[in-house]
Amino acid sequence: MKSYAVRTAKTPEDAEAQMNEMAREGWTVKAVTFWETAMGLLEVSVMQYFPPALENLVEHFAKLPGIGLKSAQRLAFHVLSLPEEEASAFAQAILEAKKVIHCCPVCQNLTEGEGPCAICASQKRDRSTVCVVADPKDVVAMERSREYGGVYHVLHGVISPMNRVGPDDLHIRSLVERVAAGGVAEVIMATNPDTEGEATAMYLSRLLKPFQVKVTRLAYGIPVGSHLEYADDATLMRALEGRREI
Repeated sequence: MKSYAVRTAKTPEDAEAQMNEMAREGWTVKAVTFWETAMGLLEVSVMQYFPPALENLVEHFAKLPGIGLKSAQRLAFHVLSLPEEEASAFAQAILEAKKVIHCCPVCQNLTEGEGPCAICASQKRDRSTVCVVADPKDVVAMERSREYGGVYHVLHGVISPMNRVGPDDLHIRSLVERVAAGGVAEVIMATNPDTEGEATAMYLSRLLKPFQVKVTRLAYGIPVGSHLEYADDATLMRALEGRREI
């Protein structure tokens, strides 16, 4: 439950002092309005534009990745405009997904129900090849290619000292145990080609090399359909390093 207050001051200095005092008490200033009264006094009004419930909904939407304050307000107003049945179904879908979706005990990909996910349970998959990705959505991207027939291992992130994410925060131990159990001939590093993705791939490569498995990295370079004149120096360098005979 939130509380809201309106304060009136006679001078700008008085208004500033009141707002500083309220800030020390944990209050947040939402809006300030100045105007002259008939007696020549300066009044300052601190107002809240949204009802508490709507403000709370906006704050929760704003916590979502890629959602700013304006987008959060639009989403909140859209939810309020929904019929009660649709709003209830939307809330129930969130709760249901949070309740039933969990990580696969083998590859750590998201799945529903007991036991391994559909990919790990499939007899058509080549279990000697493991593709390591950072997030579950990367599995979807790989599957869209329809060219990969192995299995996956999802790290649920990358090593990032700036974000205080270390190896112990990722699903690296289960990957090492999986390779150490035998039956894996190749591990493909499919993390993003940025600083954190490269660091994670190099770290995993050093961990897995003692198990006598082939550790490879996804090739990257000139995108299909693009032109050389628009490629940057780093992309051209990677393309030259990954060239192959035709």
